[in-house]
Amino acid sequence: MNKFIKSFFIPVLLTLISCVPLVTQTKTKEFNGTNAYDLIIKQLSFGPKFPGSPGHQKEVEWIEEQLLKLGWQVKRQYFNYKGLTLTNLIAHKDSSNNPIILGTHFDTRRFADHDPIIQNRNLHVPGANDGASGVAVLLELARILADDKNHFCWLVFFDREDQGNTSDWDWIQGSSYFVSTLEVNPKSAIIIDMIGDRQLNIYSEGFSNKTLQVDIWREAFELGFGEHFISENKYFLIDDHKPFIDKGIPSVLLIDFDYPYWHTTQDTLDKISSESLKMVGSTLLKWIYIQ
Repeated sequence: MNKFIKSFFIPVLLTLISCVPLVTQTKTKEFNGTNAYDLIIKQLSFGPKFPGSPGHQKEVEWIEEQLLKLGWQVKRQYFNYKGLTLTNLIAHKDSSNNPIILGTHFDTRRFADHDPIIQNRNLHVPGANDGASGVAVLLELARILADDKNHFCWLVFFDREDQGNTSDWDWIQGSSYFVSTLEVNPKSAIIIDMIGDRQLNIYSEGFSNKTLQVDIWREAFELGFGEHFISENKYFLIDDHKPFIDKGIPSVLLIDFDYPYWHTTQDTLDKISSESLKMVGSTLLKWIYIQ
């Protein structure tokens, strides 16, 4: 995840049965937080996933493989930035001109520049929450929605969201490129980022579409998650929802930006809760089903 502009105050089946695809462990059509948690474990095994790293390429190939196994059509969208070839992954099952877009970034930050230990600030961020959690929730949703013929969704995995202020790179390059090349008119775009925190607190984000926020927060409340979805604008954030907002496409960012391990070497698996993943995934699924 990125840079916060201003706060509102300025105011073991997997290892034993290798032939079973990772994202199809559970046959139920309910969101399974344990499945999503296991998907984070898998991503962390790739190592750092900043653009140009071996882990980054492994992540692209793995996400694509999981989606194809589930029957999704997948397109690699290549683009160049500062002499580096980058990749968005776009998954869909239909040719709708008005899809709902569910998006997240998959890259992890190259430098842990917010680490409290100065000597760690040139190390890579593991990205259990900031990167892997959003991917895990989208892949678990991909499993559930694979056979759904009533809801037209695209799943988009954005590259190069989280490298701003590293050298002369800027933020949100993958989503910016994606939106600039859109040839359809999305009904809405829901972006998730950093939603695995054990102490989950998702505040309303200031740039997000208010109508969509109210609708999604209502679904969370009805599921009993109201304590974790807080109807208070606390931050205005530059994240992958912003290019959609700027284009006039209704978009909402779901993020827990009160995560104390943001851009540190401590963004690790022990900070993640399968229950938090389930709350976010179940809320999105309930909202999708009423569209």
